[in-house]
Amino acid sequence: QVTIKTSAIPQGSAMCNPPRDYGPSQSGMVRKEKTPYFQRYWTWADVARAVTVTMVHFLCFLAPFNYKWEALRFGLILVAVTNLLITFSYHRNLAHRSFKLPKWLEYPIAYAAVFALQGDPLDWVSIHRFHHQFTDSDRDPHSPKEGFLFSHVMWIFDTLYIKYKCGGRNNVMDLKQQWFYRFLRKTIGFHVLMFWTALYLYGGLPYLTCGGGVGGVLGYHVTWLVNSACHIWGSRSWKTKDTSRNVWWLSIFTMGESWHNNHHAFESSARQGLEWWQIDITWYLIRLFEVLGLATDVKLPSEFQKQKLALVH
Repeated sequence: QVTIKTSAIPQGSAMCNPPRDYGPSQSGMVRKEKTPYFQRYWTWADVARAVTVTMVHFLCFLAPFNYKWEALRFGLILVAVTNLLITFSYHRNLAHRSFKLPKWLEYPIAYAAVFALQGDPLDWVSIHRFHHQFTDSDRDPHSPKEGFLFSHVMWIFDTLYIKYKCGGRNNVMDLKQQWFYRFLRKTIGFHVLMFWTALYLYGGLPYLTCGGGVGGVLGYHVTWLVNSACHIWGSRSWKTKDTSRNVWWLSIFTMGESWHNNHHAFESSARQGLEWWQIDITWYLIRLFEVLGLATDVKLPSEFQKQKLALVH
């Protein structure tokens, strides 16, 4: 673990040289000295993320003034498809290797997931793997112990804090070895701008506001609720050493991701809605691909594993 001394950040402009005394401590404890959030050092990645998230919310705010039903319908379809691709590709395929796809199929699906505006696969997968490694501890990238707002969204804009809590992104070497994911890492800004430009050229401002804005905001917040709400409210079915919860009403909007206690109990499971009545749209897609012979090595928890972790035997 590491010591974080945010009080050592130089005064003056937010875009300044990073502090030199970030680094590991001999005590192995994480210490966070409170400073005004917006007066800390902001990397260019932090600024880019803040601008993107702010712009999406601003476009959503403009939607009532630039309304078209067909554009709103497009936005709802967009958020459904891109969120499904995030959970299918980034999460269950890449982060947990819950199933395998041929590369000719894996790469295009991962590319399409970029348009959910949640970052490139290397970044997303690294953060999520750290979350499972350090769940609910001081080193959790979006620890609920630092407050609802932090776990919901504010953690996204402090990359140095994540780096010095978790270390370098050496937990995604399997992806770094593949040229495609290195390419997306370097060019993600271009692809996002290209997509939004195409959106505007196709449908004008309503497609940016009602489509990209409304769809983007919905996509952001239902995803962020898994990090925040699913560690605060809901039920527990399994004896995990964390605060993960199952939130049934969120499952439709998150494509099955809100069966979060199930997920933390069986991280590598391709299915998170483990009961027949637990809606898990991502699992239905994985199962379809398995039936078609496109998804292989699909992982599911065994009955022995379930009995071992069940709260009620």
